[in-house]
Amino acid sequence: QVQLVESGGGLVQAGGSLRLSCAASGRTFTSYAMGWFRQAPGKEREFVAAISWTSIRTYYADSVKGRFTISRDRAKSTVSLQMNSLKPEDTAVYYCTATPVRDSLQIPSTYDYWGQGTQVTVSS
Repeated sequence: QVQLVESGGGLVQAGGSLRLSCAASGRTFTSYAMGWFRQAPGKEREFVAAISWTSIRTYYADSVKGRFTISRDRAKSTVSLQMNSLKPEDTAVYYCTATPVRDSLQIPSTYDYWGQGTQVTVSS
């Protein structure tokens, strides 16, 4: 059974930092691109960041560029999202995702696997 399990969410003040982690199990994800999406109440799910299966390429939404960093450990099948300088508008449920597709990584339908999500709340 394929599972993506996120951890690391919580409540933080504006300007603070959080580190999200995602552990993948149930299959080999070394050839999969991994990503993070988020969904705030009343809003559509939106792309946050993605990393290629080689880890060479990373992609970020304009809203998080320069503040968030995605990384992965292929040997451990984990992906992380370091979030700095958090803003109240970053408040959302964050989802870890995986796909064997090499492109269109900003589109939710590209991804085959999704985690259950972890809540991030940034207070002002």
